[in-house]
Amino acid sequence: MIRWSEFLMPYETAVEELKNKFKGIRNEYRKNNEHSPIEFVVGRVKQVPSIIEKAKKLGLGEDEIDQLDDIGGIRIICQFEDDIYKIVEMVRAREGMDLEIVLEKDYVKDVKESGYRSYHIIIKYPIFTIKGLKFVFLEIQIRTMAMNFWATVEHSLRYKYKEELPAHVAEKLKSTAHEVYKLDKEMQEIRDEIISAQTLFMHKSNTISQILSGIGDLERMERYEEAGSFRNIFEEINDEKAPDMDEKLEALSNKIKKSIRVEKESLIQELERLEGNIATNV
Repeated sequence: MIRWSEFLMPYETAVEELKNKFKGIRNEYRKNNEHSPIEFVVGRVKQVPSIIEKAKKLGLGEDEIDQLDDIGGIRIICQFEDDIYKIVEMVRAREGMDLEIVLEKDYVKDVKESGYRSYHIIIKYPIFTIKGLKFVFLEIQIRTMAMNFWATVEHSLRYKYKEELPAHVAEKLKSTAHEVYKLDKEMQEIRDEIISAQTLFMHKSNTISQILSGIGDLERMERYEEAGSFRNIFEEINDEKAPDMDEKLEALSNKIKKSIRVEKESLIQELERLEGNIATNV
């Protein structure tokens, strides 16, 4: 008899680890004000009834259930179709380091009959448990936001009709899959413009964050008058919404950084002076 909570624990751990690793990559891109191929990452571990149902369908016994390759998995969503293959290369680069690639299925180029498009990678992933090292199979799905919307709708309909879609529904899904394909292609054509706009927005957001954080640092240093002055300047720039707003924000951020740096250098010099006095008195 399988103790399901114990059996699924390594999968739950593996899914969380993988999610955090790819979220970390996404955050690194964003902190560098660069386009991230990774838009967001989700993960899941199958429910026990679904595992049992699939095992029966494949003729697997209880002692073979861990051979299922999709008990646990993550889904990486991106904006553009060419981002999919950048993420695939990221996964391949980890081969032999923290995972082993077992199988790849490119349903982006080799579209399923239903219209389904996505890139699947089956991996073997190591997890350290209280009983020692264990390897689990996981599935990584990589798709665009448009592909993900279509796949989510299709999955819901298959669940509703117990995998037996009426012909008119299947045909409609296939038709909309083609529209999704066209949408991805059109977005790809204006990719540079979209990324440029997003990069400018991220840079502005980071600058504003640095300004507010810097003002907070000055207040903690009890430089209230200077912090208040910088806050007033920031509010004026924000209210004015002038064409050179970004340049003004950047200049303000640099002034605040310089002020904090001068204050820190002054504090260090004061500490060194006090240490020197103490040493002399001793």
